[in-house]
Amino acid sequence: MTAMAHAPLTQAEGLLEGFLALGTPEGFRAELIEGEIVVTPPPDGDHEHYISWIVKQVIRKATTGMDFSGNKGLTLKEVAGAPRDHVIPDGTFAPEERRLFLGAESWMPCDGVAMVLEVTSRRADVDRDVKRRCYARSGIPLYLLVDRDTSTVTLFTDPENGDYREHHGVPFGKPLPLPAPFAFDLETADFL
Repeated sequence: MTAMAHAPLTQAEGLLEGFLALGTPEGFRAELIEGEIVVTPPPDGDHEHYISWIVKQVIRKATTGMDFSGNKGLTLKEVAGAPRDHVIPDGTFAPEERRLFLGAESWMPCDGVAMVLEVTSRRADVDRDVKRRCYARSGIPLYLLVDRDTSTVTLFTDPENGDYREHHGVPFGKPLPLPAPFAFDLETADFL
């Protein structure tokens, strides 16, 4: 009996395989972003407060009913030569009629997602730059970033060519208009 030869893994395949087998400590989350494994510790209370405040407003005010998932694993479009990005936004919104999260695997495609939400944490540059590019490259129409270091909330829109063409930011305390399918002014006074 002869042993079957297996083709060697490419660097991208090896990285993806290692990432998917990674055992992170409870409460931590691991993401594979543009070829780098990023491990994040559990969030602090302020981080969770911002998310809660936004979700409450979306549920009450959005003109289209929205489903919400916190920490939902999304598979995004890949960069040439790198494995497919596996990103976990702080929040993912999808129109409830799509029932996008029902029956979804741990890692699901981002098709049908209306908006992703990130609140900066220890590696704010990942949220500001790297994840922004990943979400835009994958065609997610809206990216909402709560930047605790700069005390601003920014909405990125119109993804094209690997980035968002438009962005509108406000300081904490000012309302931020959200377009359809949300169509309301997000209040940020509670962030002060």
